[in-house]
Amino acid sequence: MARTTAEKIQDHTAAGDSVTLINSLVGQSSLTTEDTATLQRNVDHLEIMIAKTDWDSGQSTTAFATAVAAGKAKL
Repeated sequence: MARTTAEKIQDHTAAGDSVTLINSLVGQSSLTTEDTATLQRNVDHLEIMIAKTDWDSGQSTTAFATAVAAGKAKL
């Protein structure tokens, strides 16, 4: 089923929150086990969001891909 515009906006906002969280965790000198699990969940979430092909124009996923790469490097 296709996502509505409102769903796309909500998904894009949630993915942006994941980017912020990933960047915060990547910036830490060390991670707890819980931090590592949180980082992995958010990387997984962004990979799902990047795979969606029905984003509206103006809803870039570039920051998502950058955060995924940084998160994977930290893991």
